[in-house]
Amino acid sequence: MLPKTASHAKWICFIALMLTVLMWIEQENDSKATNNDINVGKRVFTQIPAAGGKALETSVKPVQEVRPASVAQQTAAQGQRSRNYKLFPHTSQDLSKMKAVEVVATGYYAGRESTGKSPGHPEYGVTYSGMKVTRDATAFSTIAADPAIFPIGTVLYIPGYGYGIVADTGSAIKGRRIDLYFETKDQVYKEWGKKTLNVFVVRKGDGKINEAMWSQLKNEILF
Repeated sequence: MLPKTASHAKWICFIALMLTVLMWIEQENDSKATNNDINVGKRVFTQIPAAGGKALETSVKPVQEVRPASVAQQTAAQGQRSRNYKLFPHTSQDLSKMKAVEVVATGYYAGRESTGKSPGHPEYGVTYSGMKVTRDATAFSTIAADPAIFPIGTVLYIPGYGYGIVADTGSAIKGRRIDLYFETKDQVYKEWGKKTLNVFVVRKGDGKINEAMWSQLKNEILF
């Protein structure tokens, strides 16, 4: 059994500890009571002192919870618009189910060596269909073909080049031969040259192509 002095000291320490805890709880309650900003659901109300000592509640615009898209979601969304189709077609395209045609494919650009026209000529960069030449490996590019084989508006998938829409013709482009548009002469030689390969008919054209049809084909086939 402990001596009386030790027993008294033990009780004194216990009482002091309890008083400390009670004082801390009271301070916490006072701090919350004096806080002027009260969160109610998603709306914030601010207490403003008014005459007579009463508080008026003034609503502030709702605090909207913003959830940023994950990196994976952002990458996937960007990928749908920026995928390069030179080596692989769109994931929805099954080449094994498409008609394959062996062709000789060459490259051309809008300059004099390919078209006989120079910048400043009214028809410079304008295809037989009236469309402007374009090279876009993430969507469609303009190509030239023999309309008897590939009618204007035909969409082809050309491995190593991407998707091409027949929008142009040429005096030397006869039979199973196609001409692929590039932006510069150097690109024609460095990126392509002349190749014999199988191209795949994604959609056969009906003899015409324009800006509206081009956009529609892009949405239907790629997006």
